[in-house]
Amino acid sequence: MTELFKTIVSSPIGDLVLAGDGRKLHRINLPGGNWPEPDAIEDDSKFDKVVGQLEEYWDGARKTFDLDLYPQGTDFRMRVWSALGDIPYGRTVGYGELARKIGRPKAARAVGAACGANPLPIVIPCHRVIGASGTLTGFGGGLDMKAQLLKLEGWER
Repeated sequence: MTELFKTIVSSPIGDLVLAGDGRKLHRINLPGGNWPEPDAIEDDSKFDKVVGQLEEYWDGARKTFDLDLYPQGTDFRMRVWSALGDIPYGRTVGYGELARKIGRPKAARAVGAACGANPLPIVIPCHRVIGASGTLTGFGGGLDMKAQLLKLEGWER
């Protein structure tokens, strides 16, 4: 079994818990979420690149992330998470639109569930998916946090 590491990082939305194997990022837990992998070894040095890119994102200097990621999920979830990465910074799409994009036009609810299971929020930008009417719906950190992330990216309702 691969040894896992974790660290806590302060951010404008609260403390994030990062977990990974020292090469790839496995999880980002939002404030109030469960701690990933309770047996993970605390080691800040394993996350320098992630922390640096997150800081650039918070400062508005980074629009996309260039990190080695290790999300784990079903084939369907992996397709959804991959499509999330194609949503440009500061833009949003609806769940139905994302479902059509991955070739599953009737799977808007399943897309929502996949977004909710995203192990790498912010980096895999599930906060950029909104309801069909343009309303903010569903986000692991709550709708206020989702609005805060979108506002940071310059999105306005």
